[in-house]
Amino acid sequence: QVQLVESGGGLVQPGGSLRLSCAASGIIFSMSDMGWYRQAPGKQRELVAFITSDGRTNYADSVKGRFTISRDNAKNTVFLQMNKLKPEDTAVYYCNTNYVYIPRGDYWGQGTQVTVSL
Repeated sequence: QVQLVESGGGLVQPGGSLRLSCAASGIIFSMSDMGWYRQAPGKQRELVAFITSDGRTNYADSVKGRFTISRDNAKNTVFLQMNKLKPEDTAVYYCNTNYVYIPRGDYWGQGTQVTVSL
């Protein structure tokens, strides 16, 4: 059974930082591309950051220079370090993998709420 479990969300003031974690199980994590998405109220889910199995990264323009995605294959965990947070970063953040091995599928975590407010 594939599971992605996010943690690390919370309430933070503008300009602050948070570090999200996503622990994966049921997949060969080291061979998996991983992504962080977010969905704000009334908006579509959007890709925030992506990291390939060999460590290449890609970011949404809105977070470039502020967010960093990384992975620890020994811990089956992907991270999202978020700095200089803005109110418009407020959203539910989801971990995702489109797993091409068995069990093949598009897997999502349950999400973690990030709120940036005074």
